[in-house]
Amino acid sequence: MAASELQMSPQLEQIHGEIRDNFRALANGFQRLDKIKDSNRQSKQLEELTAKMRECKRLIKEFDREIKDEESRNPPEVNKQLNDEKQSMIKELNSYVALRKTYMNTLGNKKIELFDMGAGVSEPTADDNVKVVEQTIEVGTQTAGTLKGQTEQMGRIVNELDTIQFSIKKASQLVKEIGRQVATDKCIMLFLFLIVCGVIAIIVVKIVNPNNKDIRDIPGLAPPAPSRRLLYLRDLQ
Repeated sequence: MAASELQMSPQLEQIHGEIRDNFRALANGFQRLDKIKDSNRQSKQLEELTAKMRECKRLIKEFDREIKDEESRNPPEVNKQLNDEKQSMIKELNSYVALRKTYMNTLGNKKIELFDMGAGVSEPTADDNVKVVEQTIEVGTQTAGTLKGQTEQMGRIVNELDTIQFSIKKASQLVKEIGRQVATDKCIMLFLFLIVCGVIAIIVVKIVNPNNKDIRDIPGLAPPAPSRRLLYLRDLQ
């Protein structure tokens, strides 16, 4: 179908024109290839034609994406015509791919990579490369996020260890202070015990020997009462 009969947006029309230009270049390139006798020049020409076919494949994929983007805005018959044109361009490209393989078999050139529009081994496209880059970026982002989380976790662990160490220090200081306080209390109790023992000793001495002038009276403690003789009155008979 001629391009003038297709209803295409400016974007689709530009892509379609680029594809047709590449097809014309491929047709002329294969015609010149028959006239080249040197195998090295033929190999170089095949490489250039292969690059053109790769470009055509990329443009056809871009053409297909634009069709899908505009599908909701176009009538069904227009979408059908555009899809038919896409299939026609794929078939034309496949014919050049088959022609290229024929020349490769003739030359026995193994240096040029196989190029196929089908389900076999194909050249990585720009979309594939973009996907690889996106996957690499995604993996890098996930790795960075994991490392960041681990770093934050390590920071929290270090802070907790510092807190525990500080608590242990405070506890050690408190234990030391309690130990000093207990030792002080023991000394005070010992002194009180000695004082009480001294007072008791003085009281005992005072009771036993009340006339001992070497021992002073304890304040608040009355001296022992002198022994009194009881007088017994006998009844006079």
